[in-house]
Amino acid sequence: MIDREDEDDGKGFVDLREVPTRTGLVTPDVRHNRYSRRAEARHAEFIGLAAAIALDLVFTEIFRVREIKPATYLGGGQVQQLAEWAKENDIELLVVDAPLSPIQQRNLEREVGVKVLDRTALILEIFGERAATREGVLQVELAHLNYQKGRLVRSWTHLERQRGGGGFLGGPGETQIESDRRQIQDRILVLERRLDKVRRTRQLQRGPRAAVPFPVVALVGYTNAGKSSLFNAITGSGVMAENLLFATLDTTVRRASLPHGRDIILSDTVGFISDLPTDLVAAFRGTLEEVTQAQIILHVRDVSNPDHPAQANDVLSVLASLGVTGETTPIIEVWNKIDNLPAEAADGLASIAPAGKVAASIPVSAVTGQGLADLLLAVEKTLAQDSRLFSVLIPHESSSETGWLYANAEVVERGEPDDEGTRYTVRVLPRHRAEFSEKFAGRITGLDGSS
Repeated sequence: MIDREDEDDGKGFVDLREVPTRTGLVTPDVRHNRYSRRAEARHAEFIGLAAAIALDLVFTEIFRVREIKPATYLGGGQVQQLAEWAKENDIELLVVDAPLSPIQQRNLEREVGVKVLDRTALILEIFGERAATREGVLQVELAHLNYQKGRLVRSWTHLERQRGGGGFLGGPGETQIESDRRQIQDRILVLERRLDKVRRTRQLQRGPRAAVPFPVVALVGYTNAGKSSLFNAITGSGVMAENLLFATLDTTVRRASLPHGRDIILSDTVGFISDLPTDLVAAFRGTLEEVTQAQIILHVRDVSNPDHPAQANDVLSVLASLGVTGETTPIIEVWNKIDNLPAEAADGLASIAPAGKVAASIPVSAVTGQGLADLLLAVEKTLAQDSRLFSVLIPHESSSETGWLYANAEVVERGEPDDEGTRYTVRVLPRHRAEFSEKFAGRITGLDGSS
């Protein structure tokens, strides 16, 4: 919303600064639902999400919900109370920390008299503001449209858009339901084609990088765990790092050096969050390919947050949906922000349980630099454990198989062709070794260790 009133200084200037939307925020605490975190922790996180797009939070409340109402999610008395608060405080927007159905959203808007966003819509709104690269913008718009497609229930029959883009705060649209659905589906097809083209381009760009003998190490973690700060501390970069949920969205890669001189490619990815919208995970799957291609995962945990165990499990769930586990890829847990811990808590770090199967757990502070040397040594040691070299013969008539080697292994050396073919010295990641052994059975020799 834009305030166009003249300023009080008498100079006749028009104030074009954005006025934050007056917002009410509600976190339902549903009885019998086994949330992984306390209602107070979820409420604080949801407030942080709202602050990420500078909403003016006029009131925030935790509502105890005995049972979810099919029509409005919340109880009748709670809905009436929200309507009174909205009227008394001139509220323009209500955000609810729950996955509302289209009917529940429509009914709440009718009863309360203001626009309603659920948790998914709020996260999508944040991503819409933060996306910077072409791929990020396309991914967010695609997620927006997939979300909107099922919500054309004509809860608002004639609202003009207050601003462009794929957001929600400006109204659901101007056209009839049938036309909206057709236009949305057409736009989705266009975006999917464009994203497919971007992904093919990225795969071509990844080819030359894969040919360079630099292992990829990916940073993952809950949003605001300090991944970007750690990335900057290791690489000396200036990636945006703020105490803000989803401060960065787009994947960034930089080269870094390990203690004994070996170089790695460090990749910083988008932060995860509990109940991450499925449409958003699907839209960002291309970006998250950096994680699936990494030789090592650095799982960054904010151990100063009381809910870090639950946050870690949420991260592992998203990784598992991408096919990444401690069994397929070595995971090093990075216990970040130890400088924020009180002395007695810092002494008890040894009592923290790793989440899932990990190669190592290293306490660090990205701000002070404490523990960074130990972390890099752990990365070096883990890489060394998976650095067994294999010698494989590619006959001349099977030269197309070299494509598999360059796509799935690190080609260390290419020998001179002879009558039999060309021999390659390669380093194969554990997750590809079974396929490697099967594909090149009988042609693998000169292993530096067991087969």
